[in-house]
Amino acid sequence: MKRKIFFVALVLFSVFLNSMILIVSNIILKDKLSAARDKCLAEHYVIASSLLGDMQALEKRGNHVEENIDNLMRLYSRYLQGKGNGLAVALSGEWIYESPAFASEENMICPPDTGYSQDRIVYMENGKRPILCVYGSFPAPWQDYGLMYIGNLSDIIWSWRHTKNILFATGAAVILIMSFFLFHILNIIFRPLRQISSTSAKIASGNYGSRIPVHGMDEISSVAHNFNIMAEQIENQIKQLEDAAEQKQQFVDNFSHELRIPLTAIYGYAEYLQKALVSEEERYECTQFIMSECSRLQNMAYQLLGMALLYREEMKDSTCSVKELFAESEKVMHVRASEKKIKLTYVLSENYNIRGNMEQLLILINNLIDNAIKASRQEDEIRICAHSEESAVVVAVEDHGTGMEMEQITHIKEAFYRVDKARSRADGGAGLGLAICERIVQLHHADMSFISGPEVGTIVKLSFPV
Repeated sequence: MKRKIFFVALVLFSVFLNSMILIVSNIILKDKLSAARDKCLAEHYVIASSLLGDMQALEKRGNHVEENIDNLMRLYSRYLQGKGNGLAVALSGEWIYESPAFASEENMICPPDTGYSQDRIVYMENGKRPILCVYGSFPAPWQDYGLMYIGNLSDIIWSWRHTKNILFATGAAVILIMSFFLFHILNIIFRPLRQISSTSAKIASGNYGSRIPVHGMDEISSVAHNFNIMAEQIENQIKQLEDAAEQKQQFVDNFSHELRIPLTAIYGYAEYLQKALVSEEERYECTQFIMSECSRLQNMAYQLLGMALLYREEMKDSTCSVKELFAESEKVMHVRASEKKIKLTYVLSENYNIRGNMEQLLILINNLIDNAIKASRQEDEIRICAHSEESAVVVAVEDHGTGMEMEQITHIKEAFYRVDKARSRADGGAGLGLAICERIVQLHHADMSFISGPEVGTIVKLSFPV
């Protein structure tokens, strides 16, 4: 592209410059020829007037003009010979005198038969050397005589050609200089395009962090800026896809791991029952364990089904009372908390309304309370409170249990992730609770954040937009 623009611009500039040089040189030539014509006419007039006076004086003395014309013209011819000009005199259409410069010309046009006329004829001859001819007849009674003035144009033509050559040489130098600057200007102009091409090639090869430096405020800089925005969006999309793929792979790995443990145990106990001689008490314990593991698998399947339904569901435009939400939650979670002698305290300064689905929000609150119960010690207290904060309603679940490290907080929303794997399995958890909570939070356009520390406890904040 750059090469095409360079050659097209150079050709157009060369054609324009050479055309201008030709026009200027033709104007110079016309000016020089016009000046030479005026000079020849002036000298022809002076010589013709002087020669007419000499011819009249010669006739008064009784001499024949035709016989003495050579003597009359010798002085004028000597004067013009140094300039390369010549003279000739015609009588009744025949030359009766020719100067050396005139005689050397070949194919000279014969003097025209003008009759008695004061008009002068000016024309050019371009034989061996260019000449300008001026012919005019004398007034009566000398109308049969005519004077031809021959002006040498060789110096004028040579000067014009020299000037023309200088102009073309200057034009060639200007074209070379212009091509040099044009090449560098095109390099500067196309530098962002080269950078765009290079950066796009890097992005295509997988280097999504490549960017183009933007300088200036012109159109190409705007293209580079938009390209950087596009590259940033592509990088973000690729990162999101990679994160999603990693999460999916981690989900599959965790799911496989979660299935492998109970299935291995079920298979082992079933094989033991089939091959070993066991008592009724042992048989009962084995079947009880098999049923427990099957129940855990069933619970996991229900939770996965709930997650799948949540991902296909959209939040309905309805309003939920926080007071009613807390009341329903207390009914369900009071029994679960009493098993560990944990006190649930619901704090509500005033009744708030949240835009959302009551059933989903109840699942969300109960899952968070259930996690707090699992992390708490016996006779601990769990506070569930709601308050207004700027343009949001904040619902917080606070416990004083084992707490979490910062690294653990970054993973707790992932499916099948457990902070304490042994405790979670003992409690019957599958590690899906917070993954379900995160989806419910997304459906309600809310935000869920964690504040936690080892042996300090955990505060989960849910911020719902008003």
